[in-house]
Amino acid sequence: MYIVSKRMEIAGCHRLSLPYESRCTRMHGHNWIVTVHCKSKTLNNEGMVVDFKHIKDKIHSYLDHGNFNELLNFNPTAENIAKWICDNVPLCFRVDVEESGNNKATYIKDDEEERI
Repeated sequence: MYIVSKRMEIAGCHRLSLPYESRCTRMHGHNWIVTVHCKSKTLNNEGMVVDFKHIKDKIHSYLDHGNFNELLNFNPTAENIAKWICDNVPLCFRVDVEESGNNKATYIKDDEEERI
């Protein structure tokens, strides 16, 4: 099994829709640290699982310096963003989304949870 990981920083803002009082319901920004993990039993014709550039192009170029509430059609929590990224990157099985040094969400596709 081959596994590759791409770590990138994405600047973006969001506000959360919450049923309780929170500062997070106001528009605010983060320098998100996103790590995308992809795997494959075989390599492509170029000898890669997936080109790191393709991962970055798919996610970074779409989200960077954007308003996540406008770009994404769901409540842009770190957890929801991690799942959205995983669903949109071929061969992705895990995504870590850090919105600050102390707050990190991880999404792992269901078939991988038992192996971790």
